[in-house]
Amino acid sequence: MARINLLPWRAERRRQRRTEFLAIVGICAGVVVLISAITHFYFQSCLDFQSERNQYLMAEIGKLDKQIHEIRELEREKARLVARMKAIQSLQTSRPIVVHLFDELVRTIPDGVYLKQLSQTNRIIEVKGVAESNARVSNFMRNIEKSEWLKNPKLEIIETTDAEKHRISSFTLKAEQVVPRANAQGEDDQT
Repeated sequence: MARINLLPWRAERRRQRRTEFLAIVGICAGVVVLISAITHFYFQSCLDFQSERNQYLMAEIGKLDKQIHEIRELEREKARLVARMKAIQSLQTSRPIVVHLFDELVRTIPDGVYLKQLSQTNRIIEVKGVAESNARVSNFMRNIEKSEWLKNPKLEIIETTDAEKHRISSFTLKAEQVVPRANAQGEDDQT
């Protein structure tokens, strides 16, 4: 029998299998590295894209915040202008009321009553004056009660003094100023 040495063939086959194995491992490692690189670049591009979108959105939000601030400033300015307009309108509508008030006071004052001082706080009118008698002060109060522009007269003080052989009654009374309904609606229609 012939002696055949199989060691070199086995060694050659082992070397070939090892080379194939290392080649396969190298190819697999290369594929893994390639897939990892592709995945990394994909996710990095997704992150960059999202970062750009976030920056764009932040820029747009900044623009909208400026616009909101400008709108709020305009609304404040509008509120100030509306308040001024209302103040002017109330002054315009209350201007004739003062004329009516003085006209009504002249109509309600009976003979023998003289006014010294007239003041108004909100709708309350305070009248200080002198009268020849207490009856004339009572008559003045009745005239105020009948008036369209004045109501609820209340006598605060009445003092009677003797001066130059005449009795004089000094008085202080308060009345409430009112606007007649027909006149208030007419003035509202005019504005």
